[in-house]
Amino acid sequence: MKNSIKSIVVMISALSLLACKKENSESKISYYSGTESHNTGQNCMNCHDQGGEGEYLFSIAGTVYDSSLVNTYPNATVKLFAGSNGTGELKYTIQVDALGNFYSTELINFDGGLYASVEGSLQTKNMMTVLNSGQCNSCHGVSVDKIWIK
Repeated sequence: MKNSIKSIVVMISALSLLACKKENSESKISYYSGTESHNTGQNCMNCHDQGGEGEYLFSIAGTVYDSSLVNTYPNATVKLFAGSNGTGELKYTIQVDALGNFYSTELINFDGGLYASVEGSLQTKNMMTVLNSGQCNSCHGVSVDKIWIK
């Protein structure tokens, strides 16, 4: 009897975890001139992660600013490469929307690390450290400079 009760408790716990798991039934990817994003500068993954309140589960998200670090930089491009300094195979390209935010529900494989590049109209900037996560605003604007471009 004791073992069957334990089994039932374990099954209920497992089912409740599965019920909380977000599914990406449709792709949501930022695009040039789009205005669907919100909470500029915040860590998007606080809501758009497992267990968060956001409707979609993002694999990458963040905000791009201009050189003033006050205003956002709309319609830039974020690229993820296999090598540093924009070298190696280009793995992913994400458009920055009109509000300066970028995000994607598409699966991004960070295994082995990726290197980010941000392109504006006058400049391309490369992130020199390897990425193992798409939670860009968890560091940028918190413990390191905001992502910015000219």
